[in-house]
Amino acid sequence: MILFAGSFSLSMKKLFVLVSFFSISQIMAQIDPVKYPTYTHIQDALKSKETVYSISFREKALFNIPPDIKKLNSLFFLNLMGNKLEKMDQEIFALKELEILNLNQNSIKYIPNEIGELKKLKTFSISLNSLTSINPNVAQLQNLEVIQLDANNLNVFPEALLEIPALVEINLQGNQISFIDEDLRKITNLKFLNLSANQINDLGNINLPEKLKYLELQQNAIVSLPDQIFRAKNLEFLNVSQNNIRQISPKIKGLKNIVSLNLASNKIIDLPIELKELKNLKTLILTGNPIEKEKIEKLRSLLPDTQIYF
Repeated sequence: MILFAGSFSLSMKKLFVLVSFFSISQIMAQIDPVKYPTYTHIQDALKSKETVYSISFREKALFNIPPDIKKLNSLFFLNLMGNKLEKMDQEIFALKELEILNLNQNSIKYIPNEIGELKKLKTFSISLNSLTSINPNVAQLQNLEVIQLDANNLNVFPEALLEIPALVEINLQGNQISFIDEDLRKITNLKFLNLSANQINDLGNINLPEKLKYLELQQNAIVSLPDQIFRAKNLEFLNVSQNNIRQISPKIKGLKNIVSLNLASNKIIDLPIELKELKNLKTLILTGNPIEKEKIEKLRSLLPDTQIYF
């Protein structure tokens, strides 16, 4: 296990509201509004002569879900974002065809055991809530591809996620993560991992999934990057800004496909010459580090095709 420490301020959590709006807009853009019209009132949905596939009760000040929603057993999209829910009502688990469930920006404190009944779920968003743990039954969601858990009160990396190889994206930004399993390679299809704003102290012997492309570790308390990170040969975007990193290992040359590397706001005074071997590197951000200007100029000569910000 890897030790973490940290917290996330309320003011920062409020910023996630905008991110949540953006995320749901992306999801909606994938749904054909003609083929799958989204209803916003339960009575209109119940009266429809056509099969109802999509419902949004966003910002309806709901304390509970309308009981009759369970009659709409063909629903694959349900948006309950921005309400006053303190729990996941049982009616949700009657919707066996659900593929996209958005519960962002509520006051939900736990995920009930019945979550495992939503076998077809592909996207589960429950950011900006009050979760302190993740129910192990989440591991039963074997079709899950995206899970958004940012801005909760989690202090442990959810081990249930290690049992879902189909996951492509995990967002745990802005929690209070204190432990994480080192063998993330079990999540074989993972491409996007966001662990920023958890104030990670030590990454230990973390093993990253082979397909990982995006790794966000900014706003933590990391002192050094383990060699295992530099073995992530398919990694394209790495953000470790706003940490306490003092040096970068020459083994960074192992990031053969890296396109963007953000090392801003650390304590780095020098960089290894092996950076010149990163032939795909287009952007290198070094602002906020105590590096001498002469070393930056030397770096620019080694990386003529890289945009360096200092």
